[in-house]
Amino acid sequence: MANSCSNWWHCPLYFAMSVTLAIIAISASIHSTPTNSTPSNHTIFHHSLSFNASRALKNQGFNAVAALLQIYPELFLTSPQSTVFAVPDSSISNVSVHPNLMKNLLKYQISPSNFTIQDLLKKPQNTCLPTLIHQKNIALTKIDPKQRSIEINNVLISHPNLFLDGPISIHGVLGPFSTLNLQDFYQDREISQPAICDAKLSRISNASEPTYVIEWNRIVRFLRSNGFLSFGIRLHSVLDEIVRDYPNLNSATIFAPLDFIFVTPSRPLLDQIVRFHIVPQRFEYLELNSLPEKAILRTLFSDKNLVITSSGYSKRVVAVNGVEIVSSDCFTSKHFVVHGISGAFSMEELIHTSI
Repeated sequence: MANSCSNWWHCPLYFAMSVTLAIIAISASIHSTPTNSTPSNHTIFHHSLSFNASRALKNQGFNAVAALLQIYPELFLTSPQSTVFAVPDSSISNVSVHPNLMKNLLKYQISPSNFTIQDLLKKPQNTCLPTLIHQKNIALTKIDPKQRSIEINNVLISHPNLFLDGPISIHGVLGPFSTLNLQDFYQDREISQPAICDAKLSRISNASEPTYVIEWNRIVRFLRSNGFLSFGIRLHSVLDEIVRDYPNLNSATIFAPLDFIFVTPSRPLLDQIVRFHIVPQRFEYLELNSLPEKAILRTLFSDKNLVITSSGYSKRVVAVNGVEIVSSDCFTSKHFVVHGISGAFSMEELIHTSI
């Protein structure tokens, strides 16, 4: 009995998810019209496929998506072919209390075509792919053929070719492609697709408008006039390089230190330090608070991640790399959020390696 929930924080997650799964399953059964009590070969094939895929997902730690796939396979196998981008359990916990929200987010993680990682690597960067949500697409925002790595909506594919069988491919990703939360859902906000994609799967090419949607100038002005002057100045000084490397960035979380005083020996090091404080996904405070301890946050500085850590003073206060968030959600928009932190993240390793 003691081993029924090995990690205590999993218990409320699985309870909430179980309720949601039950609601989805009941809803699906109500809306389906049985025409024959004898299962068809097509149904048997789907059952076998979902079982094998679910087992592969569980083996890699994607327990929530594995459970959903077994209980509600119709969602994942609604088209003749499918590519599923499975999210971690912690991402499901943020939306598991609301069935429709979870269903929409899952549909945005599924493309009605079959793409192995080899297929995706052959596509040009910024290619847009359809999803199960009408006129809402995802984009291949970064492709590195040498490293065989791909980012979709700036989210890394962490487990390529997790499951391949006939008409379905499943890849594990580090997080959801959209940051839609309960507040957005209740306010009838739609899932936002990358700015480079329009509803017809082509690129937006308007010479009068940049393709990136993060309002960097607004962020810099806010930082300079709201107690983050030093960080605002440093961000502005390396902004051209960030925009050059991430022109299609459509969501971001900026951790702005109140005290940002570094004697930087070089401009490249300053650029790395600033990027280490920016996450290419939008996380409001409540979303950060719902993440488990030691959860990884990828930054704009390649190969350098941030980690959710416990606060030394209060477990109600979120800390990142041991630095507390002291001013949460202090500046937000649909695409970004700024959190004030008590000090800069430790840069000792970067400084020593650059000298």
